[in-house]
Amino acid sequence: MGVLVQVRDVPEDVHRALKARAAASGTSLSDYLRTVLARAAQRPTPQELAGRVRARGHVIRDESSERSVRRLRDGGE
Repeated sequence: MGVLVQVRDVPEDVHRALKARAAASGTSLSDYLRTVLARAAQRPTPQELAGRVRARGHVIRDESSERSVRRLRDGGE
């Protein structure tokens, strides 16, 4: 069982848009918002992402990023 979260003073246009999206997805507004909040909570913040990148350390590559992308686009491994 989850906890109760209450959000006040949501602008009417935002409420209408969210309600319409919930209806379009075939869910209640509460279910839709739970899904939106769960996705937001799973995504790292910019600070968390920067920390992950720093933790990986410096990488020395054999080829430039441009060359790697071109090789992968051309179907090479």
